[in-house]
Amino acid sequence: MTDASNTFKKAPKRKPAKGKSVSVSPEMRKAYADLIRERAEKQEVYGRHLPQDESRRR
Repeated sequence: MTDASNTFKKAPKRKPAKGKSVSVSPEMRKAYADLIRERAEKQEVYGRHLPQDESRRR
């Protein structure tokens, strides 16, 4: 039988992985910001037309 103190040992802490940095042109950055904005607007318009009282169905 294994020793109980050996079975439930705490795992060692991991070092956080370093993030990568990418440089992008200002045009690309603006295009990405526009894409995010358009997606948020579409989501808002879609959510506006959904029924508000979903909790009563369940």
